[in-house]
Amino acid sequence: MKFGSSIGRLLAAAALPCAAIALLPATPASAASAGTARDMTDLVDYVRGQNSTGLLIIQNGKTLAEQNWPAPDNPQYAMFVYGKSPEGALLEDVASQQKSFVSVLIAIAIDKGLIDIEKPVSFYIGAGWSKAAPGQEARIRVIDVLTMSSGLTDGFAFQADPATLFHYNTPVYAITKRILVAAAKLPLETLTRDWLTGPVGMNNTSWRKRPAALASIGNDTGLVTTPRDTALFGLMILNHGVSNSGKRVVSEARLKAMFVRSATNPAYGRLWWLNGSDYTVRVAGRADGQLVAAAPADMVAALGAFDRRLYIVPSRKLVVVRTGNSANDKDFDQQLWLRLRKVID
Repeated sequence: MKFGSSIGRLLAAAALPCAAIALLPATPASAASAGTARDMTDLVDYVRGQNSTGLLIIQNGKTLAEQNWPAPDNPQYAMFVYGKSPEGALLEDVASQQKSFVSVLIAIAIDKGLIDIEKPVSFYIGAGWSKAAPGQEARIRVIDVLTMSSGLTDGFAFQADPATLFHYNTPVYAITKRILVAAAKLPLETLTRDWLTGPVGMNNTSWRKRPAALASIGNDTGLVTTPRDTALFGLMILNHGVSNSGKRVVSEARLKAMFVRSATNPAYGRLWWLNGSDYTVRVAGRADGQLVAAAPADMVAALGAFDRRLYIVPSRKLVVVRTGNSANDKDFDQQLWLRLRKVID
């Protein structure tokens, strides 16, 4: 079964009612209904002990857990923090999680007829954007950048034909934002607000210019947001393109296309990580098995540095958000999911 069609059916089956869901802290009773109080306490204590600043778990439209903790005393992490939201959660640059938000913006642009992913990148931003030879560059399509298979190095030099090699490439990914701005003829902040954060109700989300130390990686704008806003984004995905308030944000067809497994890495779609594959290609190389062994096979994920996590599981009608600094546990994802499985229905 192809993932694109299977995820579509799961999303359809898991669609939440369009009535707004109040993202309120879980009560002891609601937590206990999804698992024993001891299991929930074990989960929350584990996450807190892993340098976390936020945890939000929503299942079947109900908040099972919401916790916000102080920022760790770490100068590197401090560069990612931009104060607090009115609710008291830290406003954090979510690192590479932004890629999945941009994937949705690209999908919306396709809905609007502004972007054709089969066209070369140079059609939108002009020739000479890479260090590849003109003929090589002309063959790199938008879809190749979205699937991390552009064939370019981090320094934009040619290393392989497009669509033949998976290379997790943040500097080349950042070109997608230039493509969006050129195609929409709008500033990135404006199109993000008008197309995504406004309709979804993400009132504490914005693009920020990164400090020079962070911009040097080749991606000079960070997406700053909160666990609640990230959860609203996840609920929109879970509700197959419809916001928590009932507004259509992206078409179901474009949303499903984001989760089609790429030819060069079955654990990756269009700037989204996908569970359930026979093998996974990550920065460290190829490994047998799915992305997170303990997680359901239909999980999709937006992953960022410092173990920032957004997990969406259609079959469980589940959204999980974790923010903070890097976890101490090198097996964090697996250990988190072993505990999550005990408290979800």
